[in-house]
Amino acid sequence: MGQTKAKNNITHRVSFIEKDALDIPLLKILQADGTVYDDAVLPNIDQELAMRMYDTCVYIRVLDERMIAAQRQGRVSFYMTCIGEEASIVGSVAALNDKDVILAQYREHAAIRYRGFSTEQFMNQLFSNAKDLGKGRQMPIHYGSAELHYQTISSPLGTQIPQATGVAYSQKLAGEGLSTICYFGEGAASEGDFHAGLNMAAVLKAPALFLCRNNGYAISTPTEEQYAGDGIASRGVGYGIRTIRVDGNDMLAVLAATQQARSYAVEQNQPVLIEAMSYRLGPHSTSDDPSGYRSKEEEAKWREHDPVLRFKLWMINKGWLTEAQSEALYEQYREEVLAQLKVSEKVEAPALREIIEDVYDKPTPDLEKQYDELKAHIANYPQHYPKTAKGVK
Repeated sequence: MGQTKAKNNITHRVSFIEKDALDIPLLKILQADGTVYDDAVLPNIDQELAMRMYDTCVYIRVLDERMIAAQRQGRVSFYMTCIGEEASIVGSVAALNDKDVILAQYREHAAIRYRGFSTEQFMNQLFSNAKDLGKGRQMPIHYGSAELHYQTISSPLGTQIPQATGVAYSQKLAGEGLSTICYFGEGAASEGDFHAGLNMAAVLKAPALFLCRNNGYAISTPTEEQYAGDGIASRGVGYGIRTIRVDGNDMLAVLAATQQARSYAVEQNQPVLIEAMSYRLGPHSTSDDPSGYRSKEEEAKWREHDPVLRFKLWMINKGWLTEAQSEALYEQYREEVLAQLKVSEKVEAPALREIIEDVYDKPTPDLEKQYDELKAHIANYPQHYPKTAKGVK
């Protein structure tokens, strides 16, 4: 008879483990006023890195502001913001090697911006035009860049989690000292893919960093209606994965945790789970109205923990940034984003034929048939497809 692999302390009386048996601490380094806790240990950060991180935060704030307005004006069909969660994303991506692979959910455009995604590339994707790297095949905000090691976003919830395990395992086999980071929300952690992905990573000993943005809501479902356990971190412990919980609005805490997590992952070929406790200040998407499930008072309370403001105050305290420099940066990006928006929205749509190219070496008969049917439909109703009709061949 085989033996189970578990560590057991022997008892002769019935004794259940309570859900609060684990006491998972919350890592905090930076206070709301930009000062550091007295006994805190700072991450590895200098002025150049801090400026790159702050620059990314400002850019994403401006992009979110402009594109929400563009969606309300009917210029783009859909958009999702990062507001309130910038520290969770920027603080973690800044701890990585730029060749580490990123598998994101959909709210992590700050990560691809940090890597160097340009305003033109953002706008081309959001307008699904002929210059879009994804050839117009994806919804807005589904970014991807092979050059920046950022795998294209997939709409189905949680599918990137087991995929990240596979990518990380391939990195382990290649032996190049790289890792994979996978972003997801606490709602996605209810999907079966979460459990399969983490268990595989633990068993295969893959250098994967799983970062959960616990932002309070899975669309309109609050965390208290999602699970009865102690957040997501306790699940990592259950799967035998090194785990840490951090203040997701604390840029320095996230940076410190991810720096050490990455070192462990690549040196020991082991996964790490990071739970970043944050709050989604904006709506889930432009299709959502959060006033239907949370109060303005709740949102105002969390605005006091603005991660970008907290980091800015710390930089000012360090003498690395001034208010004037910050305002100039905001103004620079407002002008840049608006100017590129006006250019990219006028670029023609991709040629319709591209919808079936690059799928197989040669389009199959079924794809050719479907393409002919689509082409005929557009030809019959050109008024409904003004941009696409021009690209029909």
